[in-house]
Formats: sequence, structure tokens, C-alpha cells
Amino acid sequence: MAEKKGQNYLHGAAILTAGVVIMKILGFIYKVPIANIIGDDGYSLFLVTYNVYNVFLTLSTAGLPIALSRMISEANAEGRVMQARRTFTVAWRSFLAIGLACTLAMFFCNDFLAGAIMHNPPAALSIRAMSPAVLLVCLVSAYRGYCQGYGDMIPTTVGQVLEVLVKVIVGLVLAEIVMNAGLGKEYGSAAAIFGVTVGSLAALLYMAAFKKRKYREEPVADPDRPDSDRKIFSRFMRIGIPIALGSSVLAILNLVDSSLCMDRLQSAAGFSLHQAQVLFGAYGKAQTLFNLPAAVITPLTISIVPAITAAIVRGADDEATRISEDSMRIAAVLSLPMGVGLAVMAKPIIGGLFRVTHESGPALLAIMGVASFFVCMVLMENAILQASGKEMLPMYSMIVGGIVKITVNWFLVANPRINIYGAPIGTLSSYVVMFVMNFVFMCVVLDKNPRLRVIALRPLLCSALMGASAWAVYGLAGRFVGTDGRMQMLLCLAAAILVAVAVYLVSAIALRTVTREDMGLIPGGDKLARLLHMR
Repeated sequence: MAEKKGQNYLHGAAILTAGVVIMKILGFIYKVPIANIIGDDGYSLFLVTYNVYNVFLTLSTAGLPIALSRMISEANAEGRVMQARRTFTVAWRSFLAIGLACTLAMFFCNDFLAGAIMHNPPAALSIRAMSPAVLLVCLVSAYRGYCQGYGDMIPTTVGQVLEVLVKVIVGLVLAEIVMNAGLGKEYGSAAAIFGVTVGSLAALLYMAAFKKRKYREEPVADPDRPDSDRKIFSRFMRIGIPIALGSSVLAILNLVDSSLCMDRLQSAAGFSLHQAQVLFGAYGKAQTLFNLPAAVITPLTISIVPAITAAIVRGADDEATRISEDSMRIAAVLSLPMGVGLAVMAKPIIGGLFRVTHESGPALLAIMGVASFFVCMVLMENAILQASGKEMLPMYSMIVGGIVKITVNWFLVANPRINIYGAPIGTLSSYVVMFVMNFVFMCVVLDKNPRLRVIALRPLLCSALMGASAWAVYGLAGRFVGTDGRMQMLLCLAAAILVAVAVYLVSAIALRTVTREDMGLIPGGDKLARLLHMR
């Protein structure tokens, strides 16, 4: 039975990861060219707007779709068709009201948000251009929650891909047109951001059409009596608000990070607005790459929650501990090489992907690469603690980590010699603290303590070999083709990545970092294990 559970959660994680990879590739295609089109200072406007948007979006949608899907699922299981319909209607109206309030706040308070809050006044136009997206995504979330309540995940996935695809096309085309017309980076950023609004509209139209086509509200022979609107609304908020507040912590921290960096660079470090924008834009580029490892780990965190919860309910504490330890080990196997790769290859990655960037870019990415490993491990620890029924413990670690980040940023970013480098140092410090706190919590909560040696030692050795080989191959390739131009950098980088991947795979198999049993838990893993002669 334990084996079957393991297969379920990792098999599902592998499928979810494939979808996330598609989304991230499309998002990467969107953000890298945008950064090249509008430059570091323009990208700071883009990044500030996204951080403001994420707070409003998280407050208005995080948790509420989960609450809706849960309530729809319960009504469906009880055969209460009218209850499900009324629940959707109440939820849709709630999403409309919340989304409209947030959109109006962004639209009419854009100058205040950009200037007084984010200390980057030129971002006001971009904030206004993105404001309708909050309302549109809120309404999309209502349809997604309804479909998920019936166990139908396909429309959510299709809608998300459609949304990102339209965003990429419209954002890139509009930004290029605006910049070629000589309207300036303030308008270029707003044009790129407007792609998000158009993409959200496309997703809303698709989701509404899907629900109308598949879930027709036909007459019911023996209709049930649904609860009152007030009772449904009360329960909807009671379930959704705590989840939304917990999810908002990191979004608010990112907003504070953006505001604090721009403020301290200007008020304490002595940089002008333009200089601060350039520095923060370079930091934003590093953040774009820094977020990739966490995107790969997130599907695994989603999949392990029901597996651990089920084991605990059955009283199989040993199984819960095993799944937790295996999940953390697999997270280390995936995140360590990505983090080491970002750190070791920071210079060619930044130089090859971006046409022009501030000289601080590679060092910022190197620090963020190290931090990305701890981010992934914290995500996994959070999921394990939540699955164990200790939802509040990750909240405590995030709050303490946020205080650490704000404190480090406050002092380091204000130092003219350190300036923007203080931001990734603050990120690294905060996630190390969160990792340690969560690990202590896990040792208390779980029946057996997770073994750090088993989790991280072998992945660390394999990643060190991989990083050394990547560095050596890049340097050797540079002697033959040079590293002066972007294309030369990319060619050398491609050679280094190919060798690094091969070295990591061989060392992981040789040191049994990844076992045949692990491979059997993912789709097609058994065949690949036989092909590689894994033990």
C-alpha cells in the first residue's frame, strides 16, 4: 500500500511539472525579450508593477478558488445540484465585488502606489495598465474553482496556457511598437504589462464558454433546497480567508522588498531615481531566473500533501516520515544542480540572455542561485508541515524570515558600497532562517527526525562535480570560440550545460543519489532505469 501511495504522489507530480515547465518557458519567453526591449530602468517599472499586482491578486484570489472547489465538490458528492449552482453564483458575485474593488484601487491610486509606496513614480502608468487584470483573473478563478470542484482540471490548464500565450504575443508586440515609436520606457513597460490584461480576458472568455458548454443548467427532476446566499457566503469566506492570508505573506514581502530597495537606494545610499531603477532592474532580471527552480519543485509539494495526510490518517507514521524524507531528498536532487548552475554560470547566463545589463547582474544571480536551493527546500518543508496538520508553523517561520530580510535590506542596501547586492543577501539570509526553523518544527512534528545527511549529502557531491565541470568546459570552450559576444557566450554556455547534465546524471547514478526505486515512481521511469542500468 505504501508503494502505491508513493507512485500516486510522484506520478502526479511529474505530470504537473510538465505543465508548469510549459508555462515557465512561455513566461521566460515573455520576460527576457521584454527586459531587452525596455532595458534595466524600464524593467524596474515592469517588476514594481508585477509586485503590486501580485499582492492585490493574492489577496483577492488565493484561497477563495480552493474554498469554492471544496464547496462544489461537497455539494456534488451529496447530489445537491441546486446547492452547487447557488454556491457558484454567490462565489461569482463575491469574486466580482472583490476584483472590482482591487481593480479600482490600482487604477485610481496608481500614482500613490508607484510614488509613495514603491518609490518609483514612473511605474504609475504600468500599474494602471495592469489594473483590469485583477478583476478578470478574479472572475476566471470562479470558473476554475467550479470546474475543479467537479474534478475537471483540463479547462484550468488550457486556460492558463492560453492566458500566458496571449500575454506573450500581445505584450511583446505592443512593447516593440511603443519603443520603436520613441514613446519612452514608461510607455514601453505599460504596453508590455497590458499583455497581461489581454491574456486574462482571453482566459475568462474561454472559461465562461467552457462552463456554458459542458455544465449546462438543465432542469432538475427532484431539485434540492440550497442554503441561503448569506450562509453560503459566510462559509465561503470562512474557508478562503485564512488560506488567502497565509498565501499573502510572501507576496507582501516581495512588495516590501521592492519598496525598501528603491527607497534605501535613493534616500540612504545616495543614488538618483534613474540609477536606482537601473540597479533594481538588474536585480529583477536575476529574480526572473531565480524563480525557475521553485517552479519545478512546486508541483511536487502539491502532490505530497494528500499522500502524507493519508498516511497520518491511517496511523502509518513511519510511512509519513519516509514520504517526507524522500520528498526532501528529491527536492534536493532537483534544486541543488539548478542552484549551483545559476551560481557558477551566472556571468554567461546574464551576458548571453540580456543584450545590455548592469555590471552587478552576474553577482546578483550568483547569490540568488545559492538562495534558490533554500527556497525550494522551504517550499517542501511548508508542504510537509501543512500535510501534518501544522498549518501555522510555516507562517511563523515566514514571518521571522521576512523580518530578517527586511532588516538585512534596511542596513545593507543603504550602504553605498554594497547597495543592491544587499537585496539578494537578504533573500538568502531569510530563507536560510526559514529552512532551519522549519526543519526544527519537522523534527518535533514527525515521528522520526528527517536525516539531513541522507537528504542532501549525495546531491551536494554530485552538484559540486557538475558545477566544476561546467566551469571548466565553459573556460575551455571560450579559448576556442571566445566569450566577447552574446552568441559566443551562449555557444560556450550550451556546451557547458550539456557536459554538466551528463556529469550530474552519471554521478547521481554512480553514487545512487537517484535509485531505481525512485525512477519507478515517475511516468516511464522503469524503462529509463533499465536503459541506464540503474540498481
